[in-house]
Amino acid sequence: MRRRAFLLGAPLVVAGCAGGQSVWAPDSAVDAAMFLGTGPKALTLYTMRNTGSGNGAHSSILIDASQRVLFDPAGSFANTRIPERNDVLFGMSPQIEDYYVSYHARETYYVEGQHIVVSAAVAEQALQLALAYGPVGQGRCSRATSAILGQLPGFESINSTLFPNALRDKFAKIAGVELTEYRETDSDDKSVAAAQINAALKSGQ
Repeated sequence: MRRRAFLLGAPLVVAGCAGGQSVWAPDSAVDAAMFLGTGPKALTLYTMRNTGSGNGAHSSILIDASQRVLFDPAGSFANTRIPERNDVLFGMSPQIEDYYVSYHARETYYVEGQHIVVSAAVAEQALQLALAYGPVGQGRCSRATSAILGQLPGFESINSTLFPNALRDKFAKIAGVELTEYRETDSDDKSVAAAQINAALKSGQ
């Protein structure tokens, strides 16, 4: 298992399963933010876990297909420079991905990223399923994520679940998955974290 620590000063927005509201960024914003990955097509399942108990608090999945997006069901990670359409966040460059992970890795939570290289067809199917899923209600982040993954070739063993750790454990059994653990020690003050990242994005850092 690889371990990685980000020291960005503070991360962006908390991942709690809260929401279910429809959000629809305009085409102009989505097109302007689109980010095309340069590496192999891949999926990365993120699980936010309590540092004390290890209990899972949130699930999301980064999809590197014809474009790089994050399916963050019922999450609250948001910024005016990151267009969203119903829990799909666009423009997920490595920098924005780092901000996303760094926010959630704090003194009370750590983040596990489970990365797997997939075919272009599988990645694109995941992208289309995420785009079509619609806004996700409170407490259903893992159910939405598992519902998408379970429809993909090679991921049929993943059953629908409400529990982030159960999804994480199922995903871990798939051949080729690489695990990275992210830990930080910054506090839970979300408003300070959001302000710092907003300033970094605004200045182009």
